[in-house]
Amino acid sequence: LGCGAAQWSIRLARRGARPTGLDNSGRQLEHARRLMRAAGVEFPLVHASAESIPLPDESFDVVFCDHGAFGWSDPYAAVPEAARVLRRGGLLAFSITSPLATLCWHPETELMEPTLHRPYFGLHRLEDDASVNYQLPYGEWIRLLRRSGLAVEDLVEPQPPLGAHSTYWNDAERDWARRWPSECIWKARKR
Repeated sequence: LGCGAAQWSIRLARRGARPTGLDNSGRQLEHARRLMRAAGVEFPLVHASAESIPLPDESFDVVFCDHGAFGWSDPYAAVPEAARVLRRGGLLAFSITSPLATLCWHPETELMEPTLHRPYFGLHRLEDDASVNYQLPYGEWIRLLRRSGLAVEDLVEPQPPLGAHSTYWNDAERDWARRWPSECIWKARKR
C-alpha cells in the first residue's frame, strides 16, 4: 500500500512473489511501470487510495506498507481496508514514523529535536502548509489493529548502527534516531 515506484514489489517479483502495487499517485505508478520494464517483471498496479481498496475481500497473504499509505491515509480507514483484503492468517507489515518522532518534529526547523512540540494525546490528522500526515498514539494503533481483526505479533523500533549513513536523513536526524526511535515496524496477523 502506497507502493510509490514499486521498488519493493519489483524485488519481491524477482524472487518469485506475485505482488500487486497500489498507490494514490498516478505519477508514482508511471515510474513503477518504467522500473518494472527495466527489471523485466510484470504485475498489477492499482491507482487507488488505501482508504478504499478496489479489490475483493481476502485477496492477499501479505499486505506491506513501507512509509507509504499508512502515513498519508487515515489509519481509521486504511487499517480496516488492509485487514479486509488479507486472508485469514495473513500478515500485515508496515513501517511508519514513530509517534515520538512526530512529537519532536519542529515545524520551523523541519528537524526532530529533543523537545516535545505537540501533545501526544489526540494525535491523528496532522496538517501543515505542504502536507497532511496521520499518526496515532501507540495504544490507539493497538486498539485499531485489534478492532480490525488483527493480532499484534511484534513492534520493532530500529536504532541506526554507529556510523550508519543515509541518503534520507541528515546527520542531525540520524543522531536523534540513535537516541530515540524515529520509526516503527509493526507486524500483525489476521485472526
